[in-house]
Amino acid sequence: MKRLRVVRGWKDLPDADRGAAIAVGSFDGVHRGHQQVIGLAAETARKLGCPLGVITFDPHPRAYFRQGDQAFELQKRDQQARALEALGVDVLYVLPLEPELAGMTDREFATKVLAQGLGARHVAVGFDNTFGKDRSGTPDAMRAYGQELGFTVSVAPPVTGEEGAKFSSTRIREALREGRPQEAAEILGRPFAIEGEVVRGRQLGRTLGFPTANVSISGYVAPRFGVYATRTRLPDGRLIPGVASIGVNPTIDGRTEPVLEVWLFDFDEDLYDQVIETELVAFLRPEEKFPDLETMTAQVMADAEAARILLSA
Repeated sequence: MKRLRVVRGWKDLPDADRGAAIAVGSFDGVHRGHQQVIGLAAETARKLGCPLGVITFDPHPRAYFRQGDQAFELQKRDQQARALEALGVDVLYVLPLEPELAGMTDREFATKVLAQGLGARHVAVGFDNTFGKDRSGTPDAMRAYGQELGFTVSVAPPVTGEEGAKFSSTRIREALREGRPQEAAEILGRPFAIEGEVVRGRQLGRTLGFPTANVSISGYVAPRFGVYATRTRLPDGRLIPGVASIGVNPTIDGRTEPVLEVWLFDFDEDLYDQVIETELVAFLRPEEKFPDLETMTAQVMADAEAARILLSA
């Protein structure tokens, strides 16, 4: 597999970082609709014999223009980079979204960033892509700018499921918030996964017979609070089945910040301070407040058995 190269910015780039066929978008999730756009850029990159590039923005435009919105991310930056690398992307252009870039008109973006800065030979966009200040640029405008500035343009049609609804990051977020991880996985082309460093909790689970690895979900769209069948990827690549709770644990301490607590089956190794990635495979039940620890423990054991059966199938 090709190694992805990350280029931050668009000014004064060396020739080695210019001249790619580039897919343009925020690509939050790198879902199957995004993959269609990247596929068009990849097809042209092969024909031209040039690198395959992807543009994304830091921070995400929604975080920049709608500060104060609830957390919404579907991936951390490292997860996004791995997903793009798996698609054969050579260069990830991370453009800093700050006043200069945010204030550019669509023409200025096409001229200064795509043509002059990145030296794009081809640009691929989605059918509903907008760009430039006030989102004034459209795919048709991109085609016109390409003819003027010397790069070709392709536009990806919508990708839809069997029911005809188009795949989008918005639909993924809705599915996760409503406890439908399988629907999110269908759109993503893989399970939704939360990545983070394992932190120390109260270690109560260990004394009750179900030791958990605790990971903050800060920044991610918050899935429906409850219990999930999971698979967790360790730093060494092993994928371990388990059961996880996402929420504020109202039985114990009723936190204000939700946490992922995952019990890895048949596993007893120290994971503190290591980064793990937990896939949400299926929703088992909503979060509950139990009358006592004994009742809670019995339910956790039942959840674990349900998860084992589901994951083994």
